[in-house]
Amino acid sequence: LYSICEGKDVGNTIFLIASQINHGKEFIETDDTLRIPVAKLNMKAGKKALDGCDHKTAYSYLGVALSLLPNDHWSSHYDLSLRLYFLKSSAANSICQYYEAELFLRMTLEKARCLDDQLPSYLLLSQILQAQGNVNDVYDSCSTILTELGESIPVTYTLSESSEMLEETLKMYEDAGEEWLKSDATVDKTLRNTLQLYRAITFASFFCKSHSMVVYFSSKAVQLSLSRGICEHTPLSLLQFTSVAIKDDNAMMCYRIAKNALSLRERFDLATQIPELYMNFYGRVAWRFEPFQAGVHKLRQCLDAGLSSGRSDIGLFCGLNEIKYALFSGANLKSLLKRIDYYLHLMETYRSEATKNNVLLIRETVSSLIDNGQATSVEASACVGDLNDPKNKLREAFIYYSAIRCFWLGHNGRCRYYGKKCIDLFWQGGQVTSYVAQFYLGLNSMSLIRKKSEVQLNKEVVRVAIAAMKDAADNSDWNFSNKFRLLQAEHLSLNKRHCPVTVLPLYDESIESARKSGFIHEQGLACEKAGLYCKDVLNMEKALEYLNQARECYEKWGSDIKVAFIQKELDALKG
Repeated sequence: LYSICEGKDVGNTIFLIASQINHGKEFIETDDTLRIPVAKLNMKAGKKALDGCDHKTAYSYLGVALSLLPNDHWSSHYDLSLRLYFLKSSAANSICQYYEAELFLRMTLEKARCLDDQLPSYLLLSQILQAQGNVNDVYDSCSTILTELGESIPVTYTLSESSEMLEETLKMYEDAGEEWLKSDATVDKTLRNTLQLYRAITFASFFCKSHSMVVYFSSKAVQLSLSRGICEHTPLSLLQFTSVAIKDDNAMMCYRIAKNALSLRERFDLATQIPELYMNFYGRVAWRFEPFQAGVHKLRQCLDAGLSSGRSDIGLFCGLNEIKYALFSGANLKSLLKRIDYYLHLMETYRSEATKNNVLLIRETVSSLIDNGQATSVEASACVGDLNDPKNKLREAFIYYSAIRCFWLGHNGRCRYYGKKCIDLFWQGGQVTSYVAQFYLGLNSMSLIRKKSEVQLNKEVVRVAIAAMKDAADNSDWNFSNKFRLLQAEHLSLNKRHCPVTVLPLYDESIESARKSGFIHEQGLACEKAGLYCKDVLNMEKALEYLNQARECYEKWGSDIKVAFIQKELDALKG
């Protein structure tokens, strides 16, 4: 049987051959001439199972292979041991045997003879630690290795320094031109290793360091590739960079760079990187130009791809971003709640503390929007930590979702408090959440103006919000035109000099734009605001028409609490 597959590719037949031979494992263990050949056969079967995402089968074959190694295998069969330990760690990680995976990786790091041999294990260990929320350990280990490779790691990096480096990197890319993307791939192994480490430390620093440090690491990786050559790790470096570099004034250029990075899939085999590539593109860049729903679709695919390829950290982070964009898109809240609960189950299975608390915050928000948590809440709640700690990344999510909940529940004062904090935190990074928060904060401020609360201050908030939505709509009519029109309509409605003939067309444009984009929640919101405006100007017939439309939209959205609010308004009008 062994002779059939020795030195040959026999496809899936290798599983049958290895399984048959393994039935006689106790006899093989007594024959030193067979142990290593059969160990290699099982390693080959395990590798093929891993490539096919059959991680449990891979784990079994690789376990047999390891059991056949002699006691002195690290000295007598170093290359085989190095390969087997890494593959076994990969399989163990993929089936949630994290303790065993970490044990094998740390043994490999201890026995490996050089940094090149250690690097794959360092990177896999960083993925495991990242998924479990141990981002500081990932940062420290990557920082240490990069320093050994001659890279400079700053202790701190200021906002002005990061802005300068960002502009310098964009200029380097422009000077290199599009032809750089077609240049010959580098064979510089040190560069390829360095880019992988920068990828890992960039992702880790997103959770545990300042925005300026994230800019530094992502910029450094792109500069290295621009100056020393392009390779299979260049596309992800470019996407990580554009995800933090993109702003209103460079959005089109960053989008073009990101699209060029994705086009390199045709040149390099990037199948294993797809979840991370799409996470950066659809999670951080594409929303400025492409529909929110495109992100939902792609990020859901990447969740499955990440889990099946053993990248649970990236897969679950894609899942987190998917439900965030689903909420932006007006997905049915009750269906979304079921999907969130499924994701929380996955996060428990994969022990992903890094994403679980974020998802719990979204769950609390969705539950509040359905029925204020009366029948849809759960006992589990997010552990948000010290909300006064500027390094606490959960603080940002907590503030954002608090602002969203307060807006929809009509808590104007608290929405103003959290919304202002949200803008202060997010605007520097140019994140999608800052624009969504800006929209709701602008509408909320007009509610406060109607209540004669801090009128001048809220007028400035409205002015900034309208300008922000106009800029955003210039890039993505699909995502932001309805928001811009609604803010315009509400702004005009504050001034009694503007008659309904002037104001109502803007409400109608917002309603129609939201309908075309599939934003059922914001279609309902525009109908609600239009109805309340008509009520204010004593056009009760139009008020009833708009409010009935709002109720229908909120029913489709799945928000019982908004349906009840609109019904109360309708009952009062009819009465």
